[in-house]
Order: sequence, then C-alpha cells, then structure tokens
Amino acid sequence: MISTFIIVFRETLEAALIVAIVLAASAGIAGRTRWVATGIVAGLAGAGLLALFAGRLADMFEGNGTEIFNAVVLLLAVVMLGWHQIWMSTHGAELVSESKSVGQDAREGLRPLSALALICAVAVLREGSETVLFLYGIAIDGELDARSMLQGGALGVVAAALVGALFYGGLLRIPLKHVFKVTGAILLLIAAGLAAQAAAFLVQAGVLPPLGYDIWNTSAILPQTNPVGFLLHILVGYVARPEGIQIVAYIATLAIILTASGLVRRMHREASVRPA
Repeated sequence: MISTFIIVFRETLEAALIVAIVLAASAGIAGRTRWVATGIVAGLAGAGLLALFAGRLADMFEGNGTEIFNAVVLLLAVVMLGWHQIWMSTHGAELVSESKSVGQDAREGLRPLSALALICAVAVLREGSETVLFLYGIAIDGELDARSMLQGGALGVVAAALVGALFYGGLLRIPLKHVFKVTGAILLLIAAGLAAQAAAFLVQAGVLPPLGYDIWNTSAILPQTNPVGFLLHILVGYVARPEGIQIVAYIATLAIILTASGLVRRMHREASVRPA
C-alpha cells in the first residue's frame, strides 16, 4: 500500500499543482472552472483508456508469452519514469512558468479559455498515464492485492489534492522541492526494482541468461514474507535470492537514470549561462 500511495501521491501532486497554478493565474475569468474541469475529465478519460488497453492486452497474452508481455510493461514503466526524472530535473520550473503564463494570457484575452482545458488535460493525462503503468508494474509482481492498492491509491489522491488546495490557497509554506526530492528518490529505487523484475520475467521466457542463481540468500535473515522484507521489496526492489541478471538490471537502471539526469542538468546550466 505504501508504494501505491507514494506513486499516486507524487504523480497526482504534479497534476494538482499545474491545475492550482492555472486556477490562480486565471482568477476572475467567468467560466474558468468549467473549462479546467473539462480538461481534468478529459485527462482522466485518456488515462482510463490506457488502463483498459493494458488490461485487455494482458488478457490477450494470458498463457502465451505472458512473461514477455509483463517484462515489456515493466520496462516501459521504467523508461517513462526515467524520462520523467530526467525531464523534471531541468524543466520543472519551465512547466510551472508555462502554466502560469497560459492562465494570465487567458485572463487578458490573449488566449481562448480552451487553453486552460488543454494544459490541464495534458497534465492529468501525462501523470495519469505514468500512474497506470507504474501501478500495473506493481500489480504484476503479485505482492499487493487489489484492496491494498485501492486504499493506497485513494490516500495518495486525497493527500495530493489537499496539498494542491493548500498551494492554491497560498497556505503551504513547505518548499515543494523537498517533497519532490524525497518522493523522486523513492520512485528511482522503485524503477530499479521494476527493472529487476522485468529481467526475471525475461529469464523465465528464455530471452536473457540468469547470470547465476541465488547470488546471495538472505531468506533466513530477512525473508520477503517478513513485513520488513516485504516493505523493502515494494519500495527498493529487495530480493532475498536474486539472480545475477536482476542485480545487473538494478544497478544499470540506477546508473543510467542518474548519469543522464546529471548530464542533462549540466547541459541545461551551460545553455542558461551561454550568451545569446
């Protein structure tokens, strides 16, 4: 439930902040709430279609290449999360500025009110699509039941909506960058764990070599069925008896995302100080 809460909270919070900024910047416009609500509903509908599509694909592959399909979904979630971490590390401020600009332009009559719906729809669709993939990846693992995931997801939505409302009302004084840093670090570890699970599925399908079995065995010390081991498995991808390929996938995912993020931030800084 905790992993579901973190994922849903993080993704919903980003969409909620965009919506809050658009609402604040477009204050005083008649009908702005209706347009923003239309954008939110459209984004949710798009994410719902993705969820339905993923579920139907799973049914199609049931009993025939299920391991490969599961691995592909997990790897797609890892790629999207990696791109998200890299992109937000340098363009998060620009996204906030653009959202504010759209709201101001609409209030001044420079853009149609449909622009409010569009930017909200894109924000909700983007974050909703990522949430669907991440949660599907967790569901594939089979460690969490539907009830726990629904509870965690509902709590994540409520918490993110509350933070967004406080942000909109100007009551929140906690720097949001700290919130995103903590949740970003946890999501990075979750992504590495999903990559390790994908590697295990590909071994089962005969696509990848295992590179050794039971590289270590900590079942006696910290079994995955233990509450602590279970929590670590969900949050950081802990495996009591990992295959070699799982360790390689885990480390490679962390290295690639962190290295790419550092390079992109460096390039962004150099571009910002370069004379026009």
